[in-house]
Amino acid sequence: MADVLLNYEKPVIGDDGRSYAARACGRENENGLWEGWIELVPGDGSPVLRSERETTQPNRADTEYWATGITPIYLEGALRRTLEPREPVFEAPPGEPAYDGPAPPPESARVARAAAVLDPFSVRTKSGEEVLRRELGALRAWHLRNIVRAYGLADEHRQDLESLGEPELVELIISATRARAT
Repeated sequence: MADVLLNYEKPVIGDDGRSYAARACGRENENGLWEGWIELVPGDGSPVLRSERETTQPNRADTEYWATGITPIYLEGALRRTLEPREPVFEAPPGEPAYDGPAPPPESARVARAAAVLDPFSVRTKSGEEVLRRELGALRAWHLRNIVRAYGLADEHRQDLESLGEPELVELIISATRARAT
């Protein structure tokens, strides 16, 4: 059974100048949840209007709380939605995709993504392996992956860089620069 949860003091005025008394109503539905809607009572005695469901809440108390937060602007919108209901949109069922995955990024995006924030060979040569290790340790995994890609430090087809964390990426870069230095 439905109940009036709250009567609003200020009337709602429609675009045509008609005045409506507004009230929040609610009921428990077949799933045990509470649903709330707005009823609008015209001042001229014509039939009462009601909105579609405005909320679904876990219980009556939460539905009553919802009703206390309704603003005059919200009530104006409820009146507008009630007087001018939406037309249902029917969409065709989805078909089969033409591709098995998204398009690869354009070459310019691959180059930009692979832009490295530091040159590991230059840092190693100028400052040594420990400084390189500290600087790499301060970077996020995506920076480290960009360094690996930009300097060709791993074969991406043999090694999934996305599955490696920061410590593994640091070791990969250290090992690769050490191997090339000797």
